[in-house]
Amino acid sequence: MIDATATALWSALTLASFSATRLLHRRWPRWWLMPLITTPLIIASILLAFHVPYPAYRAGAGWLLWMLGPAVTAFAVPIYDQRAMIRRYWRPLLAGMVAGSATSFLSGWVLAGVLGIDGPLRLSLLPRSVSTPFAMAISAEIGGMPDLTAVFVIATGILGALLGEAAVMRGAPSSPTAQGAMIGVAAHAIGTAQVQPRHPHVGAVAGLAMVLTGLLNLALAPLVLWFLHR
Repeated sequence: MIDATATALWSALTLASFSATRLLHRRWPRWWLMPLITTPLIIASILLAFHVPYPAYRAGAGWLLWMLGPAVTAFAVPIYDQRAMIRRYWRPLLAGMVAGSATSFLSGWVLAGVLGIDGPLRLSLLPRSVSTPFAMAISAEIGGMPDLTAVFVIATGILGALLGEAAVMRGAPSSPTAQGAMIGVAAHAIGTAQVQPRHPHVGAVAGLAMVLTGLLNLALAPLVLWFLHR
């Protein structure tokens, strides 16, 4: 009964916080009011105020994280919808995904080395530029900590969304298709959601690039694991 009560309590608080902050962000679309920023802050404040350890919260609301797995199946929709674009631009899309993924992986590895970060923490940092469901699966496969990887993914997505929106507004790169690919590869779902309302074509390409990049990284995870442990 205690577990059921905790699950209901933390799930309700999480969903209510997200819904409220989403409405707030729609009313005042400022980057610092994004639900992925404000909701964790609200939950963290509650946990600190009532001295609730994170494992207790994780046990109660963990099913929300589990739902990311089945949600991956929804990624088949943009792939199907944009199949004509894939056939037309598969070469530049593939090149951009490989280049972006390699840059993200190597920069994360080098940065962690410079900062003296090693072990599971370093491995958790590597898949930060992939959408959360894929990133957590990759992190678990290469020996990282999926929960921590999710934090890195959100931070990367927020920064990428801000820089990506600024780049699109300045027309860099000049092609909307290239802009979408850039945002999808580097800023995944958060960047895609940021540009979609004002730039639908850019958002469509970003969503496609995000999904394909996640699948590519997931497929290449064994190769990354071999590289790390050779």
